[in-house]
Amino acid sequence: MTFESKLIPILREGVEIVKMISFKKLKEALSKKHPDREPAFIAKIAGALINAIFGAPPHEEPFAVFARNHADLIAQEQAKVGTMLEELRIPLTDALRIQSLCDHQEGLDSTATLQQAQKMGILLADRDLPLPHSFIELVRRLGSGFGLLLPPQPRSTGETTTH
Repeated sequence: MTFESKLIPILREGVEIVKMISFKKLKEALSKKHPDREPAFIAKIAGALINAIFGAPPHEEPFAVFARNHADLIAQEQAKVGTMLEELRIPLTDALRIQSLCDHQEGLDSTATLQQAQKMGILLADRDLPLPHSFIELVRRLGSGFGLLLPPQPRSTGETTTH
């Protein structure tokens, strides 16, 4: 097993955590903008926006039908998603670039996803590509801050590990 084959799933997991955090933020912002809408509807719109950001159009039902039926609203919100996720632009940029790097390692081209994110006002074009370790640390900090991950616990002295 090569180094890359162990690293890619870890990096992809980090990308998923950034997606979850972004989803939570979008749900909050959309709930305020559309207080008359049901929470389930808001969650579906937020999910559609995350799919758009990360280049993952829905293929399975009922998400594909929802995306088609509400394409206009999704497009309206997509135009404003950069503003709604302003404070997450650094982790989103890093997650999108890491996703692209992982895709490249697996023979996929996700250049269009990066270009789309730049058009949405999410991608910070002048930000350097994150090193895997830096990205994982950023995700750990963010994930624990949002209650999605437990912060790393310092080992007490005298503790032994069994690996």
